[in-house]
Amino acid sequence: MSEVYVVGYDLNKPGQNYAGLMEELKKSPSWWHYLDSTWLIYTKESATQLRDRILNCVDNSDRLLVMEVTKNYSGWLPQEAWTWISNHLI
Repeated sequence: MSEVYVVGYDLNKPGQNYAGLMEELKKSPSWWHYLDSTWLIYTKESATQLRDRILNCVDNSDRLLVMEVTKNYSGWLPQEAWTWISNHLI
């Protein structure tokens, strides 16, 4: 069964090219990215599998969080964000 995960990160190495991280996240079956360092990823992978897939795209001084999203959510986002979220949280 597919799940939605929030992926958040702090990229701490100055001058590092993180284009590979963005490309790897975009390989997911569906994704939404509106906030600078936060993505919502829709995938059949577990949180650990998703973390492992993107871990080689960050430096060991960076920080990374992968956590499952539940139907209990709130925020201040554009309507298109809420539409994506409601369409993917079954």
